Amino acid sequence: MMKNLVNYAVSYAQHGFSVLPMIGKKPLIKFADQPPLTVDEIENLWKKKPYASIALRTTNFFVVDIDRHEDGADGFKSLKEYNHPEQFKKTLAQKTAGGGKQLFYMKDGDIVQQNIGWLPGVDIKAHINNYVVVAPSENHGKQYKWLNHEPIVKPSSELITAINKRSESDYTPTAYSHSEGHSATAELFEKIVNGLGATGGRNNALASFVGGLLFRDVGAEEVYRLALIANNNTESPLPENEVNRTFESMLKKEMRRREAEN
Repeated sequence: MMKNLVNYAVSYAQHGFSVLPMIGKKPLIKFADQPPLTVDEIENLWKKKPYASIALRTTNFFVVDIDRHEDGADGFKSLKEYNHPEQFKKTLAQKTAGGGKQLFYMKDGDIVQQNIGWLPGVDIKAHINNYVVVAPSENHGKQYKWLNHEPIVKPSSELITAINKRSESDYTPTAYSHSEGHSATAELFEKIVNGLGATGGRNNALASFVGGLLFRDVGAEEVYRLALIANNNTESPLPENEVNRTFESMLKKEMRRREAEN
């Protein structure tokens, strides 16, 4: 039987973290650009949802999120091949419910860019409106667990530089032509790589991209991550608050569509 985690949630808040109540990986409240929950608010929320799990917003820290994905991307292998262990100072770390690993580092005044897909299977979660589920939460019966009791330390300057540097690929695919049946789904995939297009149409392109993925039943968290990648690959990216606003608007629209169908 799941435990009531309210005491853990209160403790996190008292240690300076911004706490979110969760069901699985879905937040139970609107939180974007909102102040952290107070202890009283946390206690009241957990009275209503006693078996909520806990997430922490990445406001004053960022996370190196290492995982193995179904598409074959292996973050543990990627870090080994990256071969810069000196960049990763010993810090607080946890094992995720899915068998991944997360390293926690303080922002401490440094600008650290969110970088989804920094390495294959390795994401950098750093945006103030992003979050990570933390121990002792559970997901599908599997528990998040802290791997040590180290303090969250400031990252090496080399790691910050590596994260913030946009990698440029020299790979150019062999020339080919589109088939006559070039599909809307194919265009969604291409937008991830090619970005959202010219300045005047970026918002509409992002809304179409997010809406198209949600309509195809892609999970909300995955859609958000893909939207960040597409925006990052745009020549003049949208500010992250605009990405968040557009994403939330399209998510609400999709929820209304699904409710109307039921």
